[in-house]
Amino acid sequence: MKKISILGSTGSIGTQTLEVVRSNGDIQVTALAAGHNITMLEAQIREFRPSIACVWDEEKAAELKTAVADLPVKVVSGMEGLMDAAAEPEAEIVVTAVVGMIGIRPTIAAMEAGKDIALANKETLVTAGHIIMKLAREKGVRILPVDSEHSAIFQCLNGEREHGNRIHKILLTASGGPFRGWTHEQLKTVTPADALKHPNWSMGHKITIDSSTMVNKGLEVMEARWLFDVDMDQIQVVVQPQSIIHSMVEFEDGAVMAQLGTPDMKLPIQYALYYPERRYLPGDRLDFETLSEIRFEKPDMETFRGLKLAYEAGRAGGTLPVVFNAANEKAVGKFLKGEISYLTIIDMIEESMRNHQRIADPTVEEILEAEKETYEFIESRW
Repeated sequence: MKKISILGSTGSIGTQTLEVVRSNGDIQVTALAAGHNITMLEAQIREFRPSIACVWDEEKAAELKTAVADLPVKVVSGMEGLMDAAAEPEAEIVVTAVVGMIGIRPTIAAMEAGKDIALANKETLVTAGHIIMKLAREKGVRILPVDSEHSAIFQCLNGEREHGNRIHKILLTASGGPFRGWTHEQLKTVTPADALKHPNWSMGHKITIDSSTMVNKGLEVMEARWLFDVDMDQIQVVVQPQSIIHSMVEFEDGAVMAQLGTPDMKLPIQYALYYPERRYLPGDRLDFETLSEIRFEKPDMETFRGLKLAYEAGRAGGTLPVVFNAANEKAVGKFLKGEISYLTIIDMIEESMRNHQRIADPTVEEILEAEKETYEFIESRW
């Protein structure tokens, strides 16, 4: 029986992880954690019977505790509770599916407790990759990527590096989002409803907006830099509108390996949970008899400047990726509330980066302080 903890169990990745659990009979969920949705979390607790459940909001945690008083589950709250859920003694793998830099401390807590990480919280590596990857080596734990693109790269590399085969280039694919091919002028009138219509993937609101601005792809570039130990300039973003090729790796001899499949997040989730075993997964399959073409395009980094700024932040390193990420989080929140225009999201990121005094090798405390300072700058400016 494989035992797992899920941080962010009521979100898109969390709920799809539980679908994978349902379709396999040999996974036990030992811990669940959510932000505020205690109605869904209660239903999950009753179905999967974890030993511990965390709610970020303390008042909501008290409500949940009353609601599940008939069950043998410990209800905790806040960051301490999230870290307790991450380090739950019986779990072997922790699925980190929370959104944002809130994932850093629980990921560290899980690794300190010897847990493998099924990583769906890209911000952890974007902002603290120098800490996380070093700790993984020290603790001998595996970081198994759940993002479809990073899972694809991971699959393409399977066995290659053990034989000394080096990466020449990573080709990180992007769908281009709902506004692929649009001009700067057209983007001026984009509404939240427009930006939430992703052509291929079903995701949470934050990541869907990030996909539309191509900021998400920028975050993925920075995440890949740490996961696969390559330079930023060894990662090339390629637009593949159909989301059939999930990413590719070019090796020194010019050979390119690609991982293909339908756009279904359950595939990388299940692969991470059972690695290196592949199991049957219900769902659609690619039909190569009807697939007439696979198209590629160059990303427009002038119209979608978020990707260009991500490369700048990743090359500089230190706390600049923290500022990039924190400014985007704040800006997306304001856009979804109708407080700013769509194009202001990128303006906020750029001005925050220009305002920041970079720290080259930040501690966790300095990372979180840079996040706080970025939030304060944005609130004072907008």
